[in-house]
Amino acid sequence: MITDISQLDPNGTYTYADYLKWQFDQSVELIKGRLYDMSPAPRTRHQRMAMRISGDLYTYFREDSCEVYPAPFDVRLPNPDYEPGFNNKVHTVVQPDICVICDSAKIDEYGCVGSPDWVIEITSPSTHKKDFNEKFDLYEAAGVREYWIAVPKSQELYIYVLENDRYTQRDVYEQGAKATPSLFPDLTLDLDWIFG
Repeated sequence: MITDISQLDPNGTYTYADYLKWQFDQSVELIKGRLYDMSPAPRTRHQRMAMRISGDLYTYFREDSCEVYPAPFDVRLPNPDYEPGFNNKVHTVVQPDICVICDSAKIDEYGCVGSPDWVIEITSPSTHKKDFNEKFDLYEAAGVREYWIAVPKSQELYIYVLENDRYTQRDVYEQGAKATPSLFPDLTLDLDWIFG
């Protein structure tokens, strides 16, 4: 049994089956089998933004079939040959800051199997590069229909929409603006409130 992250080979390749056996306190993600330590814990501003966005989305989707899940919430992005119950074929497990899932068949007792419809990541000094590179590529390949990246330091919100299996940058908003997702055109988020 693995009880400390130091027992894992940082260059090793892991699956969701391995992930389920780990008994340590650190939050980690697997991206294409590679281990990413999510320490340290997010800063206060990050958590405030996540709570404000989650609260607004929860209110919006309260009477809807779509559901909002803030981190920590496991999203498993399986390989194409995945069969339910075969966790050794899942090499990617991420915990987006916020995700919206509109297909209830993707939800199980452990989280989500398959791509959410909408993912929002809030960058931190330790995740900025990963959110704009590895996760961008990962969510694009997995078919996440809309991907937002909020950058607290610059108070910018980057919005990407999946078109023909590729992300297109739809907008970059700054504090003071109001942002609307393509998937839900009657939803508006006030960035003064979000970044404030």
